[in-house]
Amino acid sequence: MELLKKKIVEEGVVLSDQVLKVDSFLNHQIDPSLMQEIGRAFANRFRESGVTKIVTIESSGIAPAVMAGLELGVPVIFARKRKSLTLQDDLYTEKVYSFTKKEESEVSVSRRLLSPIDRVLLIDDFLANGEAALAMARIVEQASANVAGIGIVIEKAFQNGNSKLKEKGYQVESLARIASLKSGFVEFID
Repeated sequence: MELLKKKIVEEGVVLSDQVLKVDSFLNHQIDPSLMQEIGRAFANRFRESGVTKIVTIESSGIAPAVMAGLELGVPVIFARKRKSLTLQDDLYTEKVYSFTKKEESEVSVSRRLLSPIDRVLLIDDFLANGEAALAMARIVEQASANVAGIGIVIEKAFQNGNSKLKEKGYQVESLARIASLKSGFVEFID
């Protein structure tokens, strides 16, 4: 997706050979026009997959997931990182390790929101080692639902997340695939 790649080059900040900061348009401040295009791109890639719901993890995956949900006409569920007074019981829960935050957290989805008839599209902002996507997939599997595919806004293709997900048989569609962040520059694949 050329618009996304252009935005990454113009506004992304390479913090190290492993970390790309995109907080000006994706995971702190959101560019609504870009998110709309991202939603369309995911919808186009998964339109024929029979998606009935979208699942993401709060918070950076919510904007692209909502836009994809709008395009596909399906509800969006976000796995909560913190329990609240209204979300404590009857949950599907998984642990997920964050590459960027270097910590493990627990994510939860209410059992009443997923059922065995659902075909679920998983959407996330970044793919590094695949831990978040695998945790979301395990939640879908706990519900006896099916993963229709995995949509990733930015993939760090130099890490092993994509291969882990494909080994499990998942269709993975990344809108921008980064080959390298070395020397402070973003180098794309495709």
